Amino acid sequence: MTAKRPANPLALALLGLLLEQPLHPHAMATTLRERHLDQAFKLTTGSLYDTVRALARDGWIEATDTEQVGARPTRTVYRHTPQGRQYFTQWLDELIREPSREYPKFLSAVSYLGALGPHRAAQALRERAAALQTRITESEHAHHSATHEHHAPRLFVIEAEYAHAMLHAERQWVLRTAEEIEQGTLAWPEAAPDA
Repeated sequence: MTAKRPANPLALALLGLLLEQPLHPHAMATTLRERHLDQAFKLTTGSLYDTVRALARDGWIEATDTEQVGARPTRTVYRHTPQGRQYFTQWLDELIREPSREYPKFLSAVSYLGALGPHRAAQALRERAAALQTRITESEHAHHSATHEHHAPRLFVIEAEYAHAMLHAERQWVLRTAEEIEQGTLAWPEAAPDA
């Protein structure tokens, strides 16, 4: 029997953090930000606490302790339940093994690239490539910060390597396609505007 899967993808990140050690929600948020995972998941105080409450309610995690530092409010520390850890590893195994259909906006937009006309399409692609390069540079800095400054083991930030590789691959495709448009080797409908 499997547990009800969390609807919010932030749950996956929180459950992953709790594999390392029990944490209170504030520490979870801090760690996600240090590792720049807040760029992969919507991370607000409300979404964080709602997700923690849902995971606890559904038996994935449990309160294990409280801690208080100085005059700060008491914070509840959470850990995996034995069954929650089992559910998490089953869910993770499925996510790794089975590609699922994802619906990125860019894929939808690029389907209609011809509507822009060759000049405008090439311009838009080159602008996207520049923005991707900025993200690539940011991801390199974030990965370096996580592994060298915060001493996170590579396995705990390996998703950053994947994201980095995907950005590189997308940028290469975008630049190659822009070049094909500019060189005229990508066939273009004659009726398309050249705006």
